[in-house]
Amino acid sequence: MTRHSFNNPQFYLTAPQPCPYLSDQRERKIFTYMVGEDADNLNNSLSSGGFRRSQTIAYRPACENCQACLSVRIVVPLYKFSKNQRRILRRNKDLITQTSGPVATTEQYALFRDYLEARHDDGGMAAMGMGDYGAMVEDTHVNTQMIEYRLRHPDSGITGKGGELIGVALTDQLDGACSMVYSFFRPDMAERSLGTFIILDHIRRAIEEGWSHVYLGYWVKGSSKMDYKVRFQPMEFLGPYGWEQMK
Repeated sequence: MTRHSFNNPQFYLTAPQPCPYLSDQRERKIFTYMVGEDADNLNNSLSSGGFRRSQTIAYRPACENCQACLSVRIVVPLYKFSKNQRRILRRNKDLITQTSGPVATTEQYALFRDYLEARHDDGGMAAMGMGDYGAMVEDTHVNTQMIEYRLRHPDSGITGKGGELIGVALTDQLDGACSMVYSFFRPDMAERSLGTFIILDHIRRAIEEGWSHVYLGYWVKGSSKMDYKVRFQPMEFLGPYGWEQMK
């Protein structure tokens, strides 16, 4: 049996394959496993080094001829909500937030399928079944939360009972920060700007908790799929000399 140690993690390199963001490029990734009692420590160290988590694997780009993928994080202590962002927060103030551990449900999966079919029907996740979704959520050794956003039940009164599920975020808790691993939402509620709202809600939580950063994964200049991330300034990117403020 292969053993993986936090004190001496083994890193591996994938074979080149077509880049999902830039059609004229091929991507490679360096990755390692995050398992066992020290997985949280490794997740913290690797996140600050530009890695992302997928189940028990931490990875980052290692492309030979391209450095377009930049790890980005929101600088929470300096963040100021814009007028439009405050409107989005007010527009969704009726939602109820419920937080739990990494447990996948059929209700989440149904929403996940609706989201993929509307937004990413040609992506690598399009063929994911319930078992694949369950592994994405539950196959983890780090401090992970499922954050659900629900419409307020019409008979909830002051109890705040949640009704229909309209948004979900899979989020890792780091030391003094959080990392948004994946989020999805009802695609037919454009008036709520749910994708933006979920990120704003994470920023709001980070401000309340006194956290330093919200990690958003990678930003790729020239990729329309990634354009939304630069709306959350101030933001830092990981360059060759460490974290730098994006201008």
